[in-house]
Amino acid sequence: MAEVYYIGVDVGSSSARAALVTRDGMLRSTAEEPISIWQPHSDHYVQSSSDIWEKCCTVVKRVTQGLKKNQVRGIGFDATCSLVVLDQSFQPVSVNQDGDRQKNVVMWMDHRAAEQAARITNAGHKVLSRVGGVMSPEMQPPKLLWLKENLKESCWNKAAHFFDLPDFLSWKATGSLTRSSCTLVCKWTYCLPEGWDASFWTSIGLEDLLENNFSKIGSVTCSPGSPLGDGLTQQAAEELGLDPGTAVGASLIDAHAGGLGVIGADVRGFNLPCEDQPITSRMAMICGTSTCHMAISKQPLFVPGVWGPCLSAMVPDLWLNEGGQSATGKLVSLMSGCVGSQSLGQNIYSYLNSHLSLMADSCSAVDLLGSSLHMWPDFHGNRSPLADPTLKGMLGTFHILEAMKEAGHDIRTLFLCGGLSKNSLFVQVHANATGLPVVLPDQVEAVLLGAAVLGACASGDYKTIQEAMEKMAKVGKVVQPDRELQSYDVYVTIHEMET
Repeated sequence: MAEVYYIGVDVGSSSARAALVTRDGMLRSTAEEPISIWQPHSDHYVQSSSDIWEKCCTVVKRVTQGLKKNQVRGIGFDATCSLVVLDQSFQPVSVNQDGDRQKNVVMWMDHRAAEQAARITNAGHKVLSRVGGVMSPEMQPPKLLWLKENLKESCWNKAAHFFDLPDFLSWKATGSLTRSSCTLVCKWTYCLPEGWDASFWTSIGLEDLLENNFSKIGSVTCSPGSPLGDGLTQQAAEELGLDPGTAVGASLIDAHAGGLGVIGADVRGFNLPCEDQPITSRMAMICGTSTCHMAISKQPLFVPGVWGPCLSAMVPDLWLNEGGQSATGKLVSLMSGCVGSQSLGQNIYSYLNSHLSLMADSCSAVDLLGSSLHMWPDFHGNRSPLADPTLKGMLGTFHILEAMKEAGHDIRTLFLCGGLSKNSLFVQVHANATGLPVVLPDQVEAVLLGAAVLGACASGDYKTIQEAMEKMAKVGKVVQPDRELQSYDVYVTIHEMET
């Protein structure tokens, strides 16, 4: 009998990727294509939904080359939480003053709506309690308000559909307008089970979105991994090179897909403190351009400055709190650019790690090089737990972890994935700083695996997301904290840092 597969599609900030994944979670092949980014003004970052979909089709065709179409049982999409704008005929609407219709995506990292976000925060509506009390310019309400206030004739009046990018992809694949609870709850202030709060949209001047039962931003929602429509439409199947009717799972934001790809792994036999404990004792860290800290709980927990609690935003029927750092991988790239030609002939990160080891010599740990120097990487504002997009240097993962613990989370093990998790020094320092073991996935492309989990669940081959995670996600390596470092006064308390 021919082996069956699932496809995971991940749209990051600068590329579209796909993976062909087996029933037990092994990645058989991957492909990647760059996608375009334009920066027409400072803090404005835009993309093209047509370009993104075209690149998704290209990578899916590449990973399925040589397969029979009926071997692919399901497909899942994840993407950045960018804003896609379409008109009544589902054609692109420009989000720029230049009027270029193909540039119809406001990227997640676009901070043009900082002033609108501050106004929404100052208004203090009750929906803010589920976003840490502060509206981020990276969320969709302030971006929508900016479009209405600044591009009313050329964009707002023409727009009929506003999608989060993950939902755009699943609509493009199936024709279904059903939105994922992940996107709406995390980035749009939707609240399960109540739904939209009309008073919020009215209070910020976007009462026109209430028309036709909120049809412009989504009238129907479902949990991630739920099967959408009748699967792939005829047109989408032709463009992707797959069979019509192939199951499509409701989508996820990219970081949340990374969470699915790591947090549910079977940890038996690794002597971890989270073994024989509920999944709520684990925190997933997705370390890419930015870093997202995902913690889940059975009951809603409110953490100041941290997004959530969001029901069914990552794992169905569990509450999610999402902390984050707006600049991590992007900041490392910026800082490493200062090295220049000294690292010729060697990967720049390998060079830097080796250089730090030489500086520390065999008598001490690399961590101790910074024992009298404290610099924290909030060069693009603080996402969590201070929720202040204007800050330029503050605290990091340890601060977020402490805020979550104070609110009631019992986190015993970290699960890391993403590009920065491939850097051994980055991983070890996180274990040392938090005093917690770090689990790295068996399949390094955990985000792609998480997207494939959506397709596996939608196909019916697994009954639940939880079952699919446990069967498809696996532990690759465990990094323990250096216990000798705990005797040093290196990782100072938050209160000491603040004073």
